[in-house]
Amino acid sequence: MKLNKLLLALAASGLATSAFATNGDTLIGLGAQSRALGGTGTAAFFGSENALTNPALLGKSKGTEFAFGGTVFMPDVEATSNVATPPGSSASQTSEADLSLIPEVSLSNRINDNWTLGIGMFGTAGMGVDYRDTDALFNGYTNLQLMKFAPTAAYNSGNFGFGFAPVIQYGALDINYRQDTNADGITDTTVGNGVSSDIGFGFNLGAYWDVTKDLTLGATYQSAIDMEYDGQITTAAGGFMLPAMGVNLTDHLEQPAEFKVGIAYTTGPWMITGDYKLIKWGSAKGYEDFNWDDQDVFALGVKYTGNGYWVGAGYNYGKDPIKVLPNAATMPTAYTNQAINTFNNHFFPAVVESHFTVGGGFSIGKNSMVDMALVYADEVDKTIDTSVITAAFGGSGATSHTVTHSQLAYTISVRMNF
Repeated sequence: MKLNKLLLALAASGLATSAFATNGDTLIGLGAQSRALGGTGTAAFFGSENALTNPALLGKSKGTEFAFGGTVFMPDVEATSNVATPPGSSASQTSEADLSLIPEVSLSNRINDNWTLGIGMFGTAGMGVDYRDTDALFNGYTNLQLMKFAPTAAYNSGNFGFGFAPVIQYGALDINYRQDTNADGITDTTVGNGVSSDIGFGFNLGAYWDVTKDLTLGATYQSAIDMEYDGQITTAAGGFMLPAMGVNLTDHLEQPAEFKVGIAYTTGPWMITGDYKLIKWGSAKGYEDFNWDDQDVFALGVKYTGNGYWVGAGYNYGKDPIKVLPNAATMPTAYTNQAINTFNNHFFPAVVESHFTVGGGFSIGKNSMVDMALVYADEVDKTIDTSVITAAFGGSGATSHTVTHSQLAYTISVRMNF
């Protein structure tokens, strides 16, 4: 079965897929406290960490706070497929891209009664898939990494505040795969264009309102940030037939706009917080080409603060945003739909939906605290039909592609107040 064009198609999907598969390709929260409480932080004040969750909340800070740390992210992704194997057999491999380190640094400084300045620098994506040990899984390798830098200004007066943060985003993408150039069933030629990188610009807007001393409402808007990774998807897809079928792919991969609203209620040592987030995948360049839907994300968290410590837990749910296009009766739609489904399922299994979180912190001095969080994303399976793809390349019979995905992540940070 000749696979070189199929390999190109599948590798091309790496541009839209090798990223964090949490809420799509975004972390459920930034900072140890947010991640421990289900990814909330639109109305809940977490100190300098709010620089990228809701910049307005920096207006609740006192003095100067500095926080640094990171997340160890460990996805467990396995692909099983018989689309590219002899009839009656299948291939399976667990992706070796199973460990990513994500840094985060934040700083806030109150300069007078009304203004606070801050800086946030966070890794927001940094994972891919790695099936380089298995010919029948195309020896595919993809790696996308994103880092955001956000200087922040927050204004507060009385029971309200607003904030603004221009965002500078750095991204790097690498796609590699192997193809069968001799049609002898052995993948013998590596195709790739090296690492491509880009810098994009956007902004975050935020506001909060203390309805009472115990109840806070918050809202934020995060603009889309367009990124173009030269020669990645276009190089990978150069020999494939999708453009001739009316599917024109580009090298753009835009991080989508986000709208968030949140609530935080404090009673004694307890805080209960909830967020709703809308991620606009459906109108983001690149993601819309691969038929992603807008994603509704719901997050809840509860926190107990004692003398020199805190503990918390949370839950985060965001439905899989990747649509499975239906089987069609006629070509080329039948082939195109299955090819796009395969792109997403093989190279971007962003299928996890439920996240369970716990965490805590403890003082290590008069002005310092260590915060920790653990996030577990429950295992999800997703199977798509690939029979039309098999038939298009000389095979026969029913074939399919299944991906299994779960996640575990540990976050630790140190906060210092001056």
